Amino acid sequence: MKHRIVVLGAGYAGANAAGRLAKRLHRDDIEITLVNADPEFVERVRLHQLASGQDLPVRPLRDVFAGTGVQVRTAAVTAVDVDRKTVDLAGENGALEYDTLVYALGSTVADYGVPGVAEYAHNVAGKQAALRLRARLPELASGATVLVVGGRLTGIEAVTEIAEARPDLEVAIAARGGVGDWLDEKAQRHLRRVFDRLGITVYEQADVTCVEADGVITAAGPIPAQLTVWTAGFTVHPIAAATTLTVSGTGRIVVDGTLRSVSHPDVYAIGDAAHTSGIGGKTLRMGCATATPMAWQGADALAARLTGRKVPEAPIGYAAQCISLGRRDAIFQKVTPEDQPTSKVLTGRIAARVKELICASAAWSIYHPTFLLPSRRRRLAPVETQAHVTA
Repeated sequence: MKHRIVVLGAGYAGANAAGRLAKRLHRDDIEITLVNADPEFVERVRLHQLASGQDLPVRPLRDVFAGTGVQVRTAAVTAVDVDRKTVDLAGENGALEYDTLVYALGSTVADYGVPGVAEYAHNVAGKQAALRLRARLPELASGATVLVVGGRLTGIEAVTEIAEARPDLEVAIAARGGVGDWLDEKAQRHLRRVFDRLGITVYEQADVTCVEADGVITAAGPIPAQLTVWTAGFTVHPIAAATTLTVSGTGRIVVDGTLRSVSHPDVYAIGDAAHTSGIGGKTLRMGCATATPMAWQGADALAARLTGRKVPEAPIGYAAQCISLGRRDAIFQKVTPEDQPTSKVLTGRIAARVKELICASAAWSIYHPTFLLPSRRRRLAPVETQAHVTA
């Protein structure tokens, strides 16, 4: 019997983990199944570009994993039973069984209980949502107002992309606190100059309490808009919280330093779905910056345990935050490993080129999950050896 590894989700975390495991373990010993609701790999860090009218490369997962031994199944996950070791898929009779589960279902838009978000607001949290926004924007007449709610990375990238693509619109951004206020002073000054250049109106300390068809309501009063884009945050899918897995207060699976569940040793969680600490003990935030390193670490730890080798473990840290400001401008903010901003900042076209290189590298990595290191497909160790290593 082959050891059955099921990977749920084919975003940056899941796709990298599946490909890396295929290069670490011998095909005669394992069977890797990658389950994803979308038949394509979605470059989530570019969805603001897709929403604003740009076309993105199409990357069918079956092409990405052709010849790797990874079996791709296009289906939505409806439930996971970690005690029976099964996964239920929409539209399929019978459950998918596994020996080891890699949970990488990622996240979706969080409405924080604000009324009207689901009914009236668009978002860029997924491909279909971005396509709906893409279809809506051309319907707006010149002079119409687009309001982006959320003042962090996604909100800033979305509002600048829309403003650049549609200079005939009145574009605004609203945030509960400050917009980009965690950045270094140099980066903040550049951000304000870009907002001024693109004609973006900024509403700060604007706590949105309701979204309506013609704008939003804040504690300070209404902000009218013909189109609202909600980028105020992300939350995980409720599937993990419905299991017996130990999860955090936000529903993320609590894992150890090797990305293995603290309650179920045959389950690994990576990407946005995982709750773990990085360098300095701070909980790792959601995002591509941690999804790919988590995929590498989780896959390598799982492969090491199955082959009876020493399990690698090192806390994950950060290097930079990159924010695109349209297609010709960006901020590249160096940060400490604990994710604190430093005074080292690149802006303008040079930063835009760096940002583009990083985004392109993230997509490139799913085709090269070991970053061109030699493939070392090792045979599985005897079960008793695995048990000793995993204890």
